[in-house]
Amino acid sequence: MAARRTPPALLALGLLASLPIVSATASQNPTDELAGRWDITVHTPTGDVPSWLEIRRSGASALVGQFVGVAGSARPIARVETDNGEMRFAIPPQWEGGNDHLSFQGHLRDGKLSGTMQLPDGKRHDWSAVRAPSLQRAEPPRWGQPIRLLGGKGLEGWRAIGQSSQWSVQDGVLRNAKAGANLVSEQRFTDFKLHVELRFPKGSNSGVYLRGRHEVQIADTFGEPASDSLGAIYGFLAPSEDASAKPSEWQSLDITLVGRKVTVAVNGKTVICDREIPGITGGALDSDEGAPGPLMLQGDHGPVEFRNITLTPAL
Repeated sequence: MAARRTPPALLALGLLASLPIVSATASQNPTDELAGRWDITVHTPTGDVPSWLEIRRSGASALVGQFVGVAGSARPIARVETDNGEMRFAIPPQWEGGNDHLSFQGHLRDGKLSGTMQLPDGKRHDWSAVRAPSLQRAEPPRWGQPIRLLGGKGLEGWRAIGQSSQWSVQDGVLRNAKAGANLVSEQRFTDFKLHVELRFPKGSNSGVYLRGRHEVQIADTFGEPASDSLGAIYGFLAPSEDASAKPSEWQSLDITLVGRKVTVAVNGKTVICDREIPGITGGALDSDEGAPGPLMLQGDHGPVEFRNITLTPAL
């Protein structure tokens, strides 16, 4: 008599029953807790300064990312190392003084990151970080009444920070004569539509910081590739084309910022359409992305003029 054969379906069930039971929580890779965007505060002897970090998975287990320091653009991180709850990475210097790498080490505790960074010149600073907010709106915004941010004969409603101020107002034109202080609005905003007209000489450079954290690039890039041309979100979002005019001509920027989503039109042509800004850009006032913030006009790079600055806030 032939031996009785076990049906395939029952055999499969038996094999499954013999496997160890692993919960979803136990199987989760612990490095996944590091993944995401982090708003960093660096604690220095002269005060806190902002930075930003993004960590993401690459393949089965590797972690990569990008980093924004107190100045400069987003820099790629080739690998984020992890060991016994610690994380570390190193990247080449950009605008920092010194020749060594910028190195970070830190650990995750109670949903927050903290650690120590060493600058290329050897100086060390402690830092702490919280997860960056999503800034997603539940519903589309309703718009309020336009606000003229440049309507008087002086700098009412604005304050200069940093270097010696070179700003003045004449005949309705806000002028920065040469590299000096940045100019910050007294009012703070969340979501808004902004219209601004600007003019700058050949070779000059400036920027408009949205909420004081995200720089819209102003630069003499007429006829050049669009990567960092007028209207770019510095270091993050390139315009679809260079829509700038020749230097010394009046030009316009129309910007809509809702949460992290930004639309930018240069001289009436949309060059960035409803794109997400990942994080703060170099030169930001702070890294508190969830809070309202001012407009900041960059004055520390060169001469620039502004007029007809009008902001329509979301309600």
